[in-house]
Amino acid sequence: MERQYIIRSMKLGACGYLTKSGAADELETAIKKLRSGGKYLSSAVAEKIAHMFDDADRPLHEKLTHREFEVFCLYAQGKSTGNIAEELSLSTKTVTTYRTRLLDKMDIKNNYDIIKYAMQYKLIEDSEK
Repeated sequence: MERQYIIRSMKLGACGYLTKSGAADELETAIKKLRSGGKYLSSAVAEKIAHMFDDADRPLHEKLTHREFEVFCLYAQGKSTGNIAEELSLSTKTVTTYRTRLLDKMDIKNNYDIIKYAMQYKLIEDSEK
């Protein structure tokens, strides 16, 4: 799941990314780089990003836009189109459009498949545990 946070953060405009396990001197280096207008990724994060370009290992949900992924996660939690529309302040038609796009991109058929996929990739908790 950490790869997903990295992708989402960078797409939303983050200028850098460090893991909590990064050394204190790395934090200092990152701050200096960012203050000078640059971007910074720790070597561990850069390695994770490099592996994301290996399409054979890349999960389908990583191909979704940020909003499609939000809608995906809410359907995976069992929410209805109306509930999702209300939660995201969108029309039900817009939510339905996002659902159609994500189903196409992921080559899945229905909400059951969304939930099944999300559980397989540990994007939601298995309620039977």
